[in-house]
Amino acid sequence: MPAKTSPHPITMNLTESSLDPSAAIVSEVCPPGEGWIHLVKSGQTFRIEDLEGNQAVDTLFYSADNPDDRYSATNTIARGGSIYLTTGTALYSEEGNVLLTITADTCGRHDTIGGACSAESNTVRYALEKRPMHSCRDTFLHQIENAPAHLPQLTKRDLTANINFFMNVPVTPEGGLKFEDGISSPGKYVEMRAEMDVIVLISNCPQLNNPCNAYNPTPIRLLVWEGV
Repeated sequence: MPAKTSPHPITMNLTESSLDPSAAIVSEVCPPGEGWIHLVKSGQTFRIEDLEGNQAVDTLFYSADNPDDRYSATNTIARGGSIYLTTGTALYSEEGNVLLTITADTCGRHDTIGGACSAESNTVRYALEKRPMHSCRDTFLHQIENAPAHLPQLTKRDLTANINFFMNVPVTPEGGLKFEDGISSPGKYVEMRAEMDVIVLISNCPQLNNPCNAYNPTPIRLLVWEGV
């Protein structure tokens, strides 16, 4: 009998950016366990940089004009033909619109199905005593509850399936998930061009219970450039 193979082959499309970080109009460091919410306008380019390597960056996107039209993992996977994201991947919304397009990626692939850690998932995956630990869902909630007044108001119902940039969650031939050591390294980044005005919501993951970040959450850098 032939060996089983994954139904989702891994394609890594490594592409470097020509953009100069010193020319960015936004350049901010987000510590581990903290969050970030920001408006990225149509035509602008947005970068997430993994400063120390193997950090997981939980991310959601919303149309700024209609936040109900948010990132859809289902549409993105179905239209892209892969459960992993890399250069050239379009990030689709619930209504089938393209929110952003990945234009550069020096990591190689990013997870779409591992989800965000929460008190409940920490309890189920690890141990009952892990429930009080800080989680990405907590960070998401804190960010939307304290978002700047000029941004559309988001609520708990808007927290849906997210992207985990830099996170390594391979799918086994049997269809299971494995949380493994990250494949990123210091200075790796992923860059996206906004195809409409989008709200970016990030939790820089505080997870201490799986090897995705070598059990050592680290900071990230977030940059935005004007459209060219």
